Amino acid sequence: MNKVFIIAEAGVNHNGDVELAKKMIDIAADAGADAVKFQTFKAELLSSKYAPKAEYQKKLIEKQETQLNMLKKLELDIKKHIELIEYCQKKHILFLSSPFDLKSIDLLNDLGLDIFKIPSGEIINLPYLRKIGKLNKRIIISTGMSDLGEIEDALDVLLISGTKKENITVLHCNTEYPTSMEDVNLKAMVTIKKALKVNIGYSDHTSGIEIPIAAVALGATVIEKHFTLDRNLEGPDHKASMEPSELKEMVRAIRNIEIAMGDGIKKPSKSEIKNMNIARKSIIAARDIKKGEIFTEENITVKRPGYGISPMRWDEIIGKIAGKHFTIDELIEV
Repeated sequence: MNKVFIIAEAGVNHNGDVELAKKMIDIAADAGADAVKFQTFKAELLSSKYAPKAEYQKKLIEKQETQLNMLKKLELDIKKHIELIEYCQKKHILFLSSPFDLKSIDLLNDLGLDIFKIPSGEIINLPYLRKIGKLNKRIIISTGMSDLGEIEDALDVLLISGTKKENITVLHCNTEYPTSMEDVNLKAMVTIKKALKVNIGYSDHTSGIEIPIAAVALGATVIEKHFTLDRNLEGPDHKASMEPSELKEMVRAIRNIEIAMGDGIKKPSKSEIKNMNIARKSIIAARDIKKGEIFTEENITVKRPGYGISPMRWDEIIGKIAGKHFTIDELIEV
């Protein structure tokens, strides 16, 4: 693709309500995102009954509620998946979802998804990586909480299993909600590209939109960011998500940045060529110069406009004889 692929991450911010999910699809499509992404899982296959909630989740969800019970409320069954896929088609936006267990991989594959998004937590899940790798689909993989060696190991599994390297995009990511600026380490995205020779992108959990925009300027080809209808809604991820106006502004800014990046060839643009003679200077008579007089550093100078002899030819002009009379401020000719 010739443009940045922008994923509006709905995640579980639908709170298990398919109508709320449809409203989120409306917002993502209206903002100009390329895809809206959900999460596909069966709670019992994702979390044991002993798994604790993350610290940020404990602040937002009743402390006594387990991660397992929290996740059960956020599941989307196959019927809801089909309904949302059809709604995305109607709204001309791509449906994506991250599978969090082996059966969910099968479900999404059976539903015909061409792109599989691997969440950060599964980067060390060998059976999971093998199963997705064998599908030979386009893969986007987040790398929160991982080091370069773990990313390389995961890529090896995907490649050995049958996925082509050119079909994999690796997203730099920090799995803290929200991520503080000092923990972003955006240069690590560039390190991933140089070290592993892969397509790169960025999955963002910071507050605000400036970091995804900076990531695009550094070469990200995919941007993913959580959004919500309202940060005040009940649920684990709403507080660390963008609201609709921010999503629209982020998409607009990214589209501007990708245009502004240009082709990398340093030359005058079409729009500035007309200003060259206005802003540049020429060699000009510093005083009246008689015909036959020698040009010296005392009788010539450099001033605007720029459609005369370039000042870069100064040494060439010094010492030549004036072939005509020049009045002060007249462009020198030889």
